[in-house]
Amino acid sequence: MPHPAPASPSSSIGLVMPVLDEARRLDRQLADLVKRDIDEIVVVDGGSRDETLTLARRWSVKTISSPPGRARQLNLGAEHVTADCLLFLHADTRLPDDATTSIREALAAGHCWGRFDVCIEGRHPLLPIIATAMNWRSRLTHIATGDQAIFMTHAAFNRIGGFPDQPLMEDVEISRRLRRLAPPACLAARVTTSGRRWEQHGVWRTMSLMWRLRYRYWRGESPASLAREYRHAR
Repeated sequence: MPHPAPASPSSSIGLVMPVLDEARRLDRQLADLVKRDIDEIVVVDGGSRDETLTLARRWSVKTISSPPGRARQLNLGAEHVTADCLLFLHADTRLPDDATTSIREALAAGHCWGRFDVCIEGRHPLLPIIATAMNWRSRLTHIATGDQAIFMTHAAFNRIGGFPDQPLMEDVEISRRLRRLAPPACLAARVTTSGRRWEQHGVWRTMSLMWRLRYRYWRGESPASLAREYRHAR
C-alpha cells in the first residue's frame, strides 16, 4: 500500500476534543489552546451533566453535542474540521509548548500520523515509571493511546474510515489501522496528562486492569464485553 503524500510545512491543524463532565478543567484547557497556532478547535460533548457545554461556548471554538461514546464523539468532531491535519486531545491532557510546530515538521517530513510521548501528572512515585513504559511500548509497537495526543492527516483519517465505533480500545484499533499505512512519528516532546484515574482507583489496580484488558483485546475479545468490565471495575 503506497504511503500518503507528505503534507505541506504550513499544514492547517484542526483539534478535536471529546468531553464529558469536564467543567472543572475545561476553562484552563481552552484558555491555553486558543492562544496556540491551531486553525480550528472543536469541542464535542457526550452528554455532560455539569456546565461543560456552557463553559465551552464562552470560547471562540465550535461546540457540538453528540451521543455518548468517545469514538462517536471523535468521528463527529472530525466531520466538522476542514483542516489538513486532525489532532485528537483529551480534556485532561496538555500539549507541550512547541506542539503545533512539531506536528507540522513531522507531516512535512512525510509522516501521515503520529503521537507525543506522555508525562503523567500526580504524586505517586510509580507514575513516571508508568509513563516511561507507555512511551517505550508505543515506540516498539507503533500503537498509541488517546493520552498521547494522536494526530494524523485528514486524508489518512478518511482512508482508514476514522475511529472504529466501539466502546473501548478505539485508540488501539485506529493505531493498528494507521500503522498499515505507515509508521507513526513518535515525537519525544511530552504531553502532560492527569494521573487522577490512577490515583483515584489505585495505581497497581489500574495498571493491572489496563494490561489485562489490552491482552484480552489482543486475543480477540469483543470491546463491548471489555467495556462492561472496565465500567464495573471503575
